[in-house]
Amino acid sequence: MEDVKLLGTKESIFTQRIMWALKLKGICYEFIEQDFSSRSSPLLVKLNPVYNKVPVIVHDGKSLAESLVILEYIEETWPLINPLFPVDPFERASGRFWARFVDGKFYEAAKRAFFSSGETKAEGVESVVEGLHLLEGQIIGKKFFGGEKIGYLDIIIGWIAYWFQYIEEIGEFKAMDSTKYPCLHAWINNFIQVPIIQQSLPTPDVVKAVFRGFKDAAALAGAN
Repeated sequence: MEDVKLLGTKESIFTQRIMWALKLKGICYEFIEQDFSSRSSPLLVKLNPVYNKVPVIVHDGKSLAESLVILEYIEETWPLINPLFPVDPFERASGRFWARFVDGKFYEAAKRAFFSSGETKAEGVESVVEGLHLLEGQIIGKKFFGGEKIGYLDIIIGWIAYWFQYIEEIGEFKAMDSTKYPCLHAWINNFIQVPIIQQSLPTPDVVKAVFRGFKDAAALAGAN
């Protein structure tokens, strides 16, 4: 029997990725809830001493951190159970490219739009819009980024389907537009309706409270 543990918080987009992947593959695991506002958990510090961040997966006593790394490990450890990566080498590499784009350039643009004001905020929103346009181009003609079923890239981009609307609301900006990105909008609806995804999502109130906390902490830090 597999011994799999997951340290994380259900509010975290990065933890949710691992939860989705494990559930899609039917891998049983023990979820060890961490305090979202603290990185001082002795167990977390022990298992991820470099970053002290969730998620962390522990498989047969060995731990790994960072969601992209963990997702690759899950796929390579259980490759025959509902594969998440494409078989074609080019498609696999392309998925990794867009995953890095979302976690890098797009995520940083969303942070600028969320936390900043004035010209910096406007630049962030513009970069987000450009990113959404690029993602729209990748989903045209497909139900999911993975094709007819959820795959690796859907899991990576999944936070846009749910968390992004609250990032816009609390961050007081608007970038997503169903008329400009109809295929991306259709993907959001398809993704959210998958039972495994739907059942694991935190409530809107919880997500908004987390983002308000981020804004308040940033404002306090800026005032000191």
